[in-house]
Amino acid sequence: MELHPVIDDRSLAKLRERIGAPVKRSTPPFYTEINADAARHYANGIGEDNPLYADARYGLGTRWKCALASPTILYSTNNEVGGAVEGLPGVHAMFAGTDWTWHRPVTVGTHIRTESTLKDLIERKTRFAGRAIQQIYAVKFYNQQDELIAEADSWCFRVGRSEAKKGEKYAVDGKPSTEGRLARWTREDRERFAQHYAQEKPRGAETRYAEDVQVGDALDTLLKGPYTVTTVIAYYQAWGSYGTQSHRNAWRYFARHPNLAIPNKYGVPEGPARVHWDEEFAREAGVPAPYDFGPERIAWLSHLLTDWMGDDGHLRRLNAQVRDHNLVGDVAWVKGLVKGKRVVDGKHVIDIECWCENQFGDRTAGATAEVALPSRGAP
Repeated sequence: MELHPVIDDRSLAKLRERIGAPVKRSTPPFYTEINADAARHYANGIGEDNPLYADARYGLGTRWKCALASPTILYSTNNEVGGAVEGLPGVHAMFAGTDWTWHRPVTVGTHIRTESTLKDLIERKTRFAGRAIQQIYAVKFYNQQDELIAEADSWCFRVGRSEAKKGEKYAVDGKPSTEGRLARWTREDRERFAQHYAQEKPRGAETRYAEDVQVGDALDTLLKGPYTVTTVIAYYQAWGSYGTQSHRNAWRYFARHPNLAIPNKYGVPEGPARVHWDEEFAREAGVPAPYDFGPERIAWLSHLLTDWMGDDGHLRRLNAQVRDHNLVGDVAWVKGLVKGKRVVDGKHVIDIECWCENQFGDRTAGATAEVALPSRGAP
């Protein structure tokens, strides 16, 4: 007997009819305005202590003359970019990546308006769950002056939970297993992590000029983790989620969206986001333990870049793919390498490859990025 909904051709054909059409949602995003509190809380949620984003007064003394927010805070201003999918009721969504372009920094005081369309549906074959559908949304972000400040293509993979439980990726004897996968850390490990965190810092007011950057330069490595359920909560309370509600609001929400509610072991309906803190439900989705949020890991890559570029840099683009789960207990070493330099429309652009690498040396996320830096020769 099938316990969870599966991808069926009829539902898929019905969803294809929506390609190119604007997405209309009654549930608002977490933020519609980027205020100083939102900027500070979001920075804290990804472990970013850069005063450019965490201190509303600091930005007034920079070239921007205003307070800024971390670029990926825009995940909190639109449901689709953060992984809210439509169609294929009850079929699990695994967030898998975003191709971001920022036309200007995200400033505190911005009121955000977004436009979303379903861009494409692509059938894939995966080790994790066999048949999967890559569901891609195109999103545009406008400020209160109707200026386009950013745009993004963002995608999830839709997979059947029962198929994922039987998939090859984590299976031992046909069942999701933690065998040889979950981390255990010693006192010496914890001391090593503490020492690394103690030396991390953003470049800040020390301007990084394009002329001083060479192809092959390595970015200073960031550490994220070891990952815990507390880390889940820290990001979640800053990023937010359309589907996580409580008491009367939750029951009324599930009444409107019955396929979103899945009874827990006590028989009480909960939303699918609990895969990130509920080990039993994570196993129902084919993963051996709770795991991080995809937008969270992409925010770690952004953090690497903004620490490196300093106050005067501008992150123009980040095309990132989430390639594997980052389980509770895992560490992520966030690394980068300068791959090229060029001038685009008079701006000095640095091309960077960056990635997250776990304790096994596996790249669990990867990206290409473009950072604009000031030039020594500029007036």
